[in-house]
Amino acid sequence: MNETPQVVTIAGTDSGGGAGIQADLKTFQMRRAFGMNIVVALTAQNTLGVQDSFPVPLTFIDAQFASLAADFQIKAAKTGMLADREHVECVVENLKKVDFGPLVVDPVMIAKGGHPLLQSDAITSIRTKLLPIATIVTPNIPEAEVLADCTIESEADMMAAAKKIQQFGVQHVIIKGGHQGGAISRDYVLFSSGAQMWLSGPRIHTQNTHGTGDTFSACIAAELAKGTALREAIIIGKKFIQGAIEQGIMVGHGHGPTNHWATLDEQITIEE
Repeated sequence: MNETPQVVTIAGTDSGGGAGIQADLKTFQMRRAFGMNIVVALTAQNTLGVQDSFPVPLTFIDAQFASLAADFQIKAAKTGMLADREHVECVVENLKKVDFGPLVVDPVMIAKGGHPLLQSDAITSIRTKLLPIATIVTPNIPEAEVLADCTIESEADMMAAAKKIQQFGVQHVIIKGGHQGGAISRDYVLFSSGAQMWLSGPRIHTQNTHGTGDTFSACIAAELAKGTALREAIIIGKKFIQGAIEQGIMVGHGHGPTNHWATLDEQITIEE
């Protein structure tokens, strides 16, 4: 019993299927880990944007945690959309009661179409309550600017922001460079030991990038659930999301989703 690697996503849904829990579950399956979910919020969403959202009752989040903990042997977890301060703190309190393995935090704040997915009063709770129990956090540049309360305009700024974020208690930090310009997209990794790593890949010019952050962090969580070493899990995550963007699909009329059927893209360069 329970020999299959098991991983859980704690996040919001995406009725359009390209991001959120749906993207996470597709990624888990593609990476050969059994995925399950704890729903924190529901969204009415498509590639054009988020039309409505509904945080689920806190007692129902408690019930979902208790249900999974009673039956499964979860080896890794990830968070995504957490809605507001009350929901962040509910998730944190539940995570303290269970052993779901390493925790990957994707600090989802704004949807591709600009709709806020995290209320501003939740930022402090993420910094002071969620990050201290996290194994790794994976913000993009705008999210890192909020978490570190700084402006990021250069690679030196990315490195400085990662150090600030790490001071909140999270072990490892990845700042994704997709929002910067240039022909190459570079992600910065700061490990708990102080070691550093840059992951670079060719920038792909496409509007079909809906759910990239969810997919990247979900891939890392799936690999950790399988027992993959952290450094290798991060590299696989980068190769997977690079492939998911590069091997694109055409769905919807707006910011389309990435391709969760994609194979790993080996064009990634690693600098340490």
